[in-house]
Amino acid sequence: MSSAEYIYSSCSVTAFLEQPLLHSRGTNGIGLDTVIALSSASPKYHVIIGARNLAKGETVLQDLQSKPTTQGTLSLLELDMTSDVSIAEATKKLEAEFNHLDVLINNAGICPESGDGLFPTRDTMRAMFETNVYGPTILTEALIPLLKRSSAPRVVNVSSTMGSIGAISDHGSEFAAVRLPGYRMSKAALNMLTAYQYFQLKGEGFRIWSFCPGYVVTDLGRDREDRVAQGIESSETSAQGLREIVEGKRDGEVGGFLGRRGDNYEW
Repeated sequence: MSSAEYIYSSCSVTAFLEQPLLHSRGTNGIGLDTVIALSSASPKYHVIIGARNLAKGETVLQDLQSKPTTQGTLSLLELDMTSDVSIAEATKKLEAEFNHLDVLINNAGICPESGDGLFPTRDTMRAMFETNVYGPTILTEALIPLLKRSSAPRVVNVSSTMGSIGAISDHGSEFAAVRLPGYRMSKAALNMLTAYQYFQLKGEGFRIWSFCPGYVVTDLGRDREDRVAQGIESSETSAQGLREIVEGKRDGEVGGFLGRRGDNYEW
């Protein structure tokens, strides 16, 4: 491994100079807080911020680079998780600029459902699966060659307990009654992707997890103000959980479905 660590997240791309890290969406919410947490953790980290909107991404990049708490370096990558062309172009750019990738955080996700419908429409389901499932699947496959050049490649798929089949099977819980069927199905599919990726790639040294960020204040459900009013925790707590995985503190739980503060969830 070189003298830097590169991390990429599909919402935000995080790359370490010694260990490049890519975050697939890092311009708002959990993605942004994760980029902040990682870039402030160590001067050896290079965080690549994945952004569909380059103008917004540039604003975020400049703001973070100006913060005195930022220790690592950052860069920006244009990436639309719903476009195979965009993923291919982003992959070529990464291959040209970095000799390896240490961490990929697939954080892109949408939930257009309002929670008051019994079943989703085809268009709603298609939109969610494009971003929440197809995107992480295609992006991870495209980046496997770069990840293989790392001494300890890591992939984190940001999921949700809403996708837990075990949890919804407890019909006596309030959790089971939440009406977000399309979102639930997309996250259940993402969890299967995690399990499949780990089985296929563990022999090559890959460490792969699903991670639930918890019910925190974000823009995902278009109810940010309600969550704030309820006293729901900040997504900074989710970012801390992701940082622990990146730093190797949860390597003993590789291949699992993890949460914040040491939590583990059933598939």
